[in-house]
Amino acid sequence: MDETTAQRRIVVGVDGSASSRAALRWAARQAGLIGATVEAVITWEYPAVYGWGMTMVDVDVAAYAGKALSEAVVQEIGPDSPIRVSERVEGGNAAQVLLKAAAGAELLVLGNRGHGGFTGALLGSVSQHCVQHAPCPVVIVRDPARSTGDAELTATG
Repeated sequence: MDETTAQRRIVVGVDGSASSRAALRWAARQAGLIGATVEAVITWEYPAVYGWGMTMVDVDVAAYAGKALSEAVVQEIGPDSPIRVSERVEGGNAAQVLLKAAAGAELLVLGNRGHGGFTGALLGSVSQHCVQHAPCPVVIVRDPARSTGDAELTATG
């Protein structure tokens, strides 16, 4: 692998949804085709608290997110895949974390949580923000099980 190939990277957002798992599979296939690595990113945020009604629980959210990401990578790509996958767990706003991770990447790959029919053509808020502000091309992958027969892939950039 030469120096140029070693630097090629595809960032994929994974949140455990079926569409993000489809995006992870797509990113791995694309990485294999172009000789890139995959950086799988999961984000987490503590919920906003208003008033005094909510009790904070001592839960390691980052650890749970990391475990969910690792499980998704193993289930969707497999432990014996020749594709190199790094896992990144980061707290913060999902769109902002993904945009930061996408700096210098070949592609940013995201799932679409469409609802089918007309609303299925719309992007979620994170996907929409990333499509509008990403520093690289963005690929939106739909969950094949929820497809309405439209194209399974939308690319921007």
